[in-house]
Amino acid sequence: MAIVVETKLGPRQHRQFFGDSEKTFELTAPMVIELERTTGTGIGALCKRLFSGDFRQLEISETVRCGLIGGGTTPERAAELCETYVSADPIGGSYALSVTILERLWFGDKQGEAT
Repeated sequence: MAIVVETKLGPRQHRQFFGDSEKTFELTAPMVIELERTTGTGIGALCKRLFSGDFRQLEISETVRCGLIGGGTTPERAAELCETYVSADPIGGSYALSVTILERLWFGDKQGEAT
């Protein structure tokens, strides 16, 4: 019998299946700085563009990568996952995930329960 331990997520965290298992995503302050550095875009402009659907592929993959790292995935594993699942898959799924990660940073958990 497996024991399942549920952990309460913070208001800026998101959890979903990605790649090979459930992953936690969060843009922590250091990861926001990294995202700005790697995309060459301030976080406000990045959110504005992704929320409006006017984005670059790099912005999607870097948002997911930084969200994985902020959520506790090692940088090496986050890069591997993004190379395998963000770059190779249709944009729609990765775009939706990147928007969700940014929405949690910008608005927190809107429903009162983090997922």
